[in-house]
Amino acid sequence: MKYIRKTARCNGKKYEATGKTELEALQKLAEKLAAAKRGEDLTGGAMTVDAWYREWKALYKEPKGLTPKSLGMYDEKYKNYIRPRVGHLRLRDVRDVHLQRILNEEAGRSASHVKKLRIVMQEMFRRARQSRLIPFDPAELLELPAATTGGHRAITEAERAAILAVAETHRAGLWVLTLLYTGMRPGETAALMWSDVDFVRNEIHVHAARESGTGAIKPPKNPAGIRDIPIHAELLPKLHSAQGKPFSPVFPTQSGNRQNGDSLRRLWQGFRRALDIHMGARVYRNKIVESVVANDLTPYCLRHTFCTDLQRTGMPINVAKELMGHADIQTTANIYTHRDQNTLHGCMARLDGTAGERSAGGNRKKA
Repeated sequence: MKYIRKTARCNGKKYEATGKTELEALQKLAEKLAAAKRGEDLTGGAMTVDAWYREWKALYKEPKGLTPKSLGMYDEKYKNYIRPRVGHLRLRDVRDVHLQRILNEEAGRSASHVKKLRIVMQEMFRRARQSRLIPFDPAELLELPAATTGGHRAITEAERAAILAVAETHRAGLWVLTLLYTGMRPGETAALMWSDVDFVRNEIHVHAARESGTGAIKPPKNPAGIRDIPIHAELLPKLHSAQGKPFSPVFPTQSGNRQNGDSLRRLWQGFRRALDIHMGARVYRNKIVESVVANDLTPYCLRHTFCTDLQRTGMPINVAKELMGHADIQTTANIYTHRDQNTLHGCMARLDGTAGERSAGGNRKKA
């Protein structure tokens, strides 16, 4: 999108503003001129942090074509955590201790949250220094507080058995099994068409995904996401049975359209409810009153399980990286390095020549 820029001079200083329309740019410029006449310098370090955030976002973030979700991340971190603490301060009065306190107050939260919060502060103040609005960058050396490392996990064997049983009859079963046996991302399954399922080559061609925040179907963010995944033997007959027209979605909504974020969420919630009941949840008047399914069981756990299963088979990590569609092999390594006792004992058995004799507990099986 092309942004319109308007400029004007007041008291010998040049002011500028940008907007998506000429009216928006003129309104922003008028606000700046009015503030200048009130003695509020909006082009230097005397401007407030709040004023700078709005200017910085309009000049350096919105024109980059970021998705609404990405732009929303900046607003969420600024409005909920940064503005209440320093939004009223003049830009030049902000010190590193102010910003470090903001981070320290988030200690114990997820690592993703505190990292994103630091990113917003660092990007804001780095640009302010580069624009010579402030003499130094107070966010440059911010340190992350202790945080919880989240992430997805592999499913347990009990969960696997229950998932496989429920998938046999549930309408979301084919989708869930595809996540488990291909490691595809949910957004990739939403973009999957029957023309992408190659029964001749026995492969699924992944080349698009539903963009989070917009719902648009686009190529993956990085080239590694474009890949061919061999079809698992357990999945193949189920795909054959459900095969539709070439350019129809493999996992349609009940009205036959592509899945979106909300419909995928409902699809998982419906499957999760059936799984909960299958695993022994207590139900009263058709409502689950005592759940037994783990709170952290999500669709991404199935993708994580696929990668863990690759590790257990001895799949080389570089091959697993390609199947997972990871841009960075370190991402695959973070899963491959998760401790798994059966894998450890299997590797040792191959090393000491006792493969087939060593039990999972580490002892040799009796003849």
